[in-house]
Amino acid sequence: MVVAVKRLKPEGFQGHKEWLTEVNYLGQLHHPNLVKLIGYCYQGDHRLLVYEFLPKGSLENHLFRRGPQPLDWATRIKVAIGAARGLAFLHDAKEQVIYRDFKASNILLDVDFNAKLSDFGLAKAGPTGGRTHVSTQVVGTHGYAAPEYVATGRLSSKSDVYSFGVVLLELLSGRSAVDKTKVGVEQNLVDWAQPYLGDKRKVFRMMDTKLEGQYPLKAAYTAASLAMQCLSLEPKLRPTMSEVLAALEELQAPKASSRSSRPEAQRPSSNRTQKQPLPSSLLKSSAVR
Repeated sequence: MVVAVKRLKPEGFQGHKEWLTEVNYLGQLHHPNLVKLIGYCYQGDHRLLVYEFLPKGSLENHLFRRGPQPLDWATRIKVAIGAARGLAFLHDAKEQVIYRDFKASNILLDVDFNAKLSDFGLAKAGPTGGRTHVSTQVVGTHGYAAPEYVATGRLSSKSDVYSFGVVLLELLSGRSAVDKTKVGVEQNLVDWAQPYLGDKRKVFRMMDTKLEGQYPLKAAYTAASLAMQCLSLEPKLRPTMSEVLAALEELQAPKASSRSSRPEAQRPSSNRTQKQPLPSSLLKSSAVR
């Protein structure tokens, strides 16, 4: 059996704490869209974690590194659905878990491009007793973290939803959350994408050119609108991950994916601001930063 071994660098108490957190959560939580922890070792300063081996590597490698064959539309939606299932499982667990570090590099892919969440070192128990959030030290990755969490340290499941919205934008656009090689507004994916998210006539401008126009424009617009909801500045207006999952599964249905067409072949909408309705379970769209 081929396995993957992760060796943690000795980083004092914080590194050991994250190692324990990962052992604790992955040792208890089992789901097809969470990476499987096979074993662990702690001896002296050495801390090892043994996982199932996922041959396709990380989503980050497929989106942003040269070499791998570009992911087609159907595969991107499949990855988004798998990742959404993993987050929904954590959020809907009897004892809620907030992932807190959802990003493309933490989404690993098996041989069939099924997505599995990895690296639970920053995961945290969700609020209890009727509370809406937990207050904690701000950690995570710049560009993915929800703005209210960065500003106040208030963490909730909706913080993960925001991060999912960023990754969904990455899947659609092929651009990373933060790109310091670009200038101005183009450095931040959310800021750059905002003008295109709610406009049927503009959404194709943000789509990954590596897709070569081979995607259903209606489904792309729906996915972009879903990302916009996830990125709402008001946490309570973001959908739950279960609602996000339901919306994505509709995109995978034959009616949404049976026909690929280039954006320029579509007839422009008569109303530039008209939005395509999302599933009724979702909340209304909100503006993003």
